Amino acid sequence: MPIPQFDLFGEPDPGEARVELPSGFRYQRDIITAAEESELLAHIRELPFRDFEFHGYTGKRRVVSFGWQYDFSARHLQKVDDMPAFLRELRVPAARFAGLDPEALQHVLVTEYSAGAGIGWHRDKNVFNEIVGVSLLAPCVFRLRRSVGEGWERVNVTAEPRSAYLLSGAARSEWEHSIPPVDALRYSVTFRNLR
Repeated sequence: MPIPQFDLFGEPDPGEARVELPSGFRYQRDIITAAEESELLAHIRELPFRDFEFHGYTGKRRVVSFGWQYDFSARHLQKVDDMPAFLRELRVPAARFAGLDPEALQHVLVTEYSAGAGIGWHRDKNVFNEIVGVSLLAPCVFRLRRSVGEGWERVNVTAEPRSAYLLSGAARSEWEHSIPPVDALRYSVTFRNLR
């Protein structure tokens, strides 16, 4: 049976059941303009990305953190360089969308997904609370799932360029999320507050 994909802006197909988004999940298109995205990408491309490493595994994506960084080997947060000005500027509309104080979002992870890169099913570490992600350059399928009985309840959302999503409440604590391999270069800027 195909997994339903949530159409945020189209008319519902009368032959399909409406898919409910998880409680605590929000999505909004165009939290920044195309011109702002272009300027942001010019800065992002200059960041000191490194390969993502997780318990001896090197992922296809590259990352850089500011404010705080989670060390997967030591299993703790460590203080790292402060956010550059261009990320502090992006933090303002991201926080406004999420209904948070920009200063509360103390950690940012910038991820570069080259064509073919994705991220498997996971929940972000418990040291973090709300998560606000901003998608740049190319769309992706943002998948959510939670265990129900012996199976899974699943929802897919297309994260368009310049859009934002919020994971809070049940969407943060009960649901996992993942991104299948992308078709083209994509960046995500993920802001998190600390518990």
